[in-house]
Amino acid sequence: MRHRSLLILTTVLTTGALTLTACGSRDDDKKGSSGGDTQTVVIGVDAPLTGDLSALGLGIKNSADLAAKTANKDKTVPGITFEVQPLDDQAQPSVGQQNATKFIDNKKVLGVVGPLNSGVSQSMQKPLNDAGLTQISPANTGTELTQGDNWKTGDKKRPFKTYFRTATTDQIQGAFAAKYLYNNAKIKQVYLIDDQKPYGAGLAASFKATFTGLGGKIAGSDHVNPDDRDFNAVVTKVKKSGAKAVYYGGEYPAGAPLSQQLKDSVQIPLMGGDGMYSADFIKLNKKAQGDIATSVGKPVEELDSAKTFIANYKTAGYKDAYEAYGGGTYDATWAIIEAVKAVVAANDGKLPDDARAKVLDAVGKVSFQGVTGPVAFDEYGDTTNTMMTAYQVDGGKWVSKLSEAYKP
Repeated sequence: MRHRSLLILTTVLTTGALTLTACGSRDDDKKGSSGGDTQTVVIGVDAPLTGDLSALGLGIKNSADLAAKTANKDKTVPGITFEVQPLDDQAQPSVGQQNATKFIDNKKVLGVVGPLNSGVSQSMQKPLNDAGLTQISPANTGTELTQGDNWKTGDKKRPFKTYFRTATTDQIQGAFAAKYLYNNAKIKQVYLIDDQKPYGAGLAASFKATFTGLGGKIAGSDHVNPDDRDFNAVVTKVKKSGAKAVYYGGEYPAGAPLSQQLKDSVQIPLMGGDGMYSADFIKLNKKAQGDIATSVGKPVEELDSAKTFIANYKTAGYKDAYEAYGGGTYDATWAIIEAVKAVVAANDGKLPDDARAKVLDAVGKVSFQGVTGPVAFDEYGDTTNTMMTAYQVDGGKWVSKLSEAYKP
């Protein structure tokens, strides 16, 4: 999950970088401090801002806001003021689709950042594509979103030209998780559970394919309702199976109680993907010690390229943490900013009448050093950055155990 352009972030850093100002007005033109006219570009942000997944969603909203304010402060695109329009999708596909329509109807919106959930993205992709409006998700990992439903057979076809992401795919993440559990954690027998949502089911399927290919055994498998909080029935099955770990394809609101109830019955770890990698997983789970999660990219706290982002996020005073997708969100937003910059520069310092089409073309060509590392997109709209990290809960916090660029 990440991005930006040839104007490397270090250029931003050396000019005073990432300090904050308020966003500009919604007028098409207004007088800037230099006396010249400015135009307003709106970047839509779609994420769950309320509900169980709001911790991740608010981190996305704030990180996009920081990128826009930074661009305004540093006058990254002369004559352009950036604003963000955050909309709450409540992690519901139907709401995400409604939000897509709102973004489309706002002619100042030249790009959309989000959503968090792959299932929500499935409802947003077609309307945004039909409108020619660029979408970049910092969190979606469902492989089919970029490579089509037949990607497993090698028949990869990009379904929507407007869709990009800075998060790598479940194909990569599930395979990385399986390899880590088998080779590093030395666990050869796993019980597989998923929440039946596109993200969870896809992740579990990818994990299973690689884990069994390595010689691992699936001791049993089951599906759960992500809205449930009583998992004793499936825990009983896990205990009887003799599994040495549970792999859960799903998100932390259900993963946390599943883990805790599992530990009440049998002392084995639960492993999941980036939907588990949240501080709230530990807050909701008194027995999280030893649990494992994978997440896209390297921990931003370990990246020199992220130091200024972290410092200025803190300075901005956001009350919510940037969470797992903060760096990737900043990069996704910056990719749109850099695309706008290229379009404006090619049109004598003004937005062209066909700005959405021009921005879409420019986004596909961006290449820059972002908060999370190199940012660029391949022919499917996928990030070219396949760095993955495995984390384990130790002493009440997630501790990184292994980071590597992974190719299945």
